[in-house]
Amino acid sequence: MKYVVVLGDGMSDYPIAQLGNRTPLQFASKPNIDFLASNGEIGMVKTIPDGIAPGSDVANLSVMGYNPQRYYTGRSPLEAVSMGVELSDTDLAFRCNLVNLDVKDGYESATMIDYSSDEISTSEAAELIKDVNKYLSDDEITFHPGISYRHCMVWHNGAGTRSMTPPHDILEKNIAAYLPSGDKGELFLSLQKKSYEILRNHPVNQARIARGLRPANSIWLWGEGKKPAIPKFFDKYSITGSVVSAVDLIKGIGLCAGMNSIDVEGATGNINTNFRGKAEATLDELRKGRDFVYVHLEAPDECGHRFEIENKVKSIELIDSLVVGTLLEGLAAYEDYCLMVLPDHPTPLSLRTHTSDPVPYIIYRKSCQKPSGATGYDESQAQRTGLFVEEGHTLMDKFLVR
Repeated sequence: MKYVVVLGDGMSDYPIAQLGNRTPLQFASKPNIDFLASNGEIGMVKTIPDGIAPGSDVANLSVMGYNPQRYYTGRSPLEAVSMGVELSDTDLAFRCNLVNLDVKDGYESATMIDYSSDEISTSEAAELIKDVNKYLSDDEITFHPGISYRHCMVWHNGAGTRSMTPPHDILEKNIAAYLPSGDKGELFLSLQKKSYEILRNHPVNQARIARGLRPANSIWLWGEGKKPAIPKFFDKYSITGSVVSAVDLIKGIGLCAGMNSIDVEGATGNINTNFRGKAEATLDELRKGRDFVYVHLEAPDECGHRFEIENKVKSIELIDSLVVGTLLEGLAAYEDYCLMVLPDHPTPLSLRTHTSDPVPYIIYRKSCQKPSGATGYDESQAQRTGLFVEEGHTLMDKFLVR
């Protein structure tokens, strides 16, 4: 038996006037996914436990079968694992975004313009993080480059608790109410302010401005946590697995779980990614003997954060045609297989951030096709079936029944 999860990050949404009071899933043309919904099991699943912030870290841990209330230690440590950053048991890791701020009347009064600095390239970002590390690192603090705008800061022997806000939650807002606070909050604010002085006139940013792109003129720290310790996927389910993703968070979860992490040429973590390449890499892993592949598509989430209505619809359609369509062609060679499609959490266009609402899921098994009563895949049709998984981490047990 072969198992594949297609995770469309942030696909779920609310009805929006610009789409005729439909959600992107209702509006998009997605015949392959609709076929799966009509001939498999479709329902709703709660991926974010009560009392935990709705992040991709928590939600993807849940979908992979790990109870966030037991295993979640913070977002950045999972990304650090993917970056190859060695963490001790006393280290604290932090996500370090390269952001674009509109600074007119002092740093504390700035406005968050872009959490990704126009999706800054990995090569440009590496130069900026190199200089941030050169001038701001010491015996306690080090900075490590990641992919695009996503990087890592490690505070060795760090302690205490803080309030630190994800930058994608405060787009177009004044940052004054969202600056680091709590234990050592002044240290992290100082690092962000100093980074602005380092980056504002950096040659990389001057070149970006000349090309009409936003400069990455500050770091933004958030998502702290300690080294994770989660059971190996094989020990938990007795099957071998791989993850296919362009973002360090998902790669890190997979590596912590003892799975292979597969890099795909041209995979970016946004809508300009190699959708078909991810599907082909998934099929290649199955041909090599892997039992399970978790293929993650970031594009719908990015479009939700950026209020790109047409692109969110387009990203869903590309997932349907280039990912699910390619997978269905390749999986046809197997006597039996099981395919699950779902988001990790909603990223409503109207809010431009994550919510904790339950999300629609499909479980389709080749040998057990049966009419579900649904005519397609969306939030409303999934709700109407009455099927509801209260604890998201148990969905994987349901999916992997043999």
